[in-house]
Amino acid sequence: MPRTVVVAGGGISGLAACYHLVKSGSVPKVILVEGSSRLGGWLDSTRTDDGAVFEHGPRGIRPAGAVGKNTLSMVSELGLESEILPVKGDHAAAKNRYLYVRNALHKLPSGLWGVLKTVPPFTNALVWCGLRDLTARRGTLPDESIHGFVTRRFGKELADIAVDSLCRGVFAGDSRALSVRSCFPMLYEAEQKRRSVILGMALSGGKMSQQDSSLIRRAKEESWSQWSLRNGMQTLPEIMEDFLWQRGVEIHKDSPITGLERTSENGWKVMLPSGSVRADHIISAMPAKALSQVVPASLNPVAMELRQIDAVTVAVVNLQYEGAILPVSGFGHLVPSFEDGALLGIVYDSIAFPEQNRTGALSTRLTVMLGGAWFEKDVGDPSRVSDEQLLLRATEAVKNQLGVEEKPSLAIVKLHKDCIPQYTLGHWKRTDNIFRYLEENALPLSLIGASFEGVSVNDCIYNARKAVERLLGQKQVM
Repeated sequence: MPRTVVVAGGGISGLAACYHLVKSGSVPKVILVEGSSRLGGWLDSTRTDDGAVFEHGPRGIRPAGAVGKNTLSMVSELGLESEILPVKGDHAAAKNRYLYVRNALHKLPSGLWGVLKTVPPFTNALVWCGLRDLTARRGTLPDESIHGFVTRRFGKELADIAVDSLCRGVFAGDSRALSVRSCFPMLYEAEQKRRSVILGMALSGGKMSQQDSSLIRRAKEESWSQWSLRNGMQTLPEIMEDFLWQRGVEIHKDSPITGLERTSENGWKVMLPSGSVRADHIISAMPAKALSQVVPASLNPVAMELRQIDAVTVAVVNLQYEGAILPVSGFGHLVPSFEDGALLGIVYDSIAFPEQNRTGALSTRLTVMLGGAWFEKDVGDPSRVSDEQLLLRATEAVKNQLGVEEKPSLAIVKLHKDCIPQYTLGHWKRTDNIFRYLEENALPLSLIGASFEGVSVNDCIYNARKAVERLLGQKQVM
């Protein structure tokens, strides 16, 4: 059992790893090392004096599945239940999602009738896509692009419009480059096991989670589609940081790791600008490419694989308008790449979480997302593009796509460089090579974070917990 564990990276993955290390009571010393001046990574909120909350990163978390229940359990343990803002199943933000195609907003079909009839922007009823899947042959390739997979099983139109848009909204990535096996493993496995994705998903039943709490039961009973926190998602890392301080975790901010060296005791010497710390084991929550630059030369096979895991840059523009200015009510809309490469989508924050609007006069909050895999081509060089340029692109999109002529009363522009890892073709093999090398060489190093096995907040928290349980020899969470 390691006596000292260093957690490298203070985003939500690193914080979750520290949380579970401390909870276990098995590790005498836990050290958290973060290169920036704050913890929380992309969970970043602005709170204004008049009570408004603006999210610059993730704004809502889904409660579904084992990963969703795991996060709810942690939130309960941290005493945050009273701060949760749920979006229930009957809410407009849960039922209404839109695509902006051919210069018009289109509500995505829902329910049986929506699948049976032809609904723009599609030229055929979606039921025909399902019938195509039931008769399609099983794929024979070890990996396939998401676009190729959906085209083969459901048709090109669904791939070009809906799936292209979905991948832009989730990964800020190109469905023609992203791996279905790594991005949507349930779809890949369903086809492999049942030949049909629809049958495979229907018969799989999913993994049964053994976790239970009053919050988990409430989320199920009320059919939550997602949830946030009253004062923004940044509340979660703030509470976690306080929890860790109180339990003796040694936290170093503004301390980027400059190098890792193996010690004669089969441990590590972690080099920092101000000196070094020693560890029996390292849990790295650093981005893959950043880690590749600090591992010792003896880990070159790992570094070579890490360097192949790219990430894309996204500009997030938060806007506040006076009054109720939206022509529709829902969660927001996504934009397929053939419509506008630069604009990924617009989130209608005021609809989903009106509790985060300012007090007093009615207002509307929106978030415009730009760039991703198309940043350099359709927005510009991330190192040179100005906030003014990004703000102009965002307000023009709101004007053209939502018909809003007014100028925003408040705007916040954030440029998130290399913020979302891209699971391109062969990602499963790269990660398999990395994890197998670490295991075969019995290296005291665990890898967690969005670079490897899921980019969502839920995935990051869940995989951090699993890594701690593996390290401590505990029964794996379900």
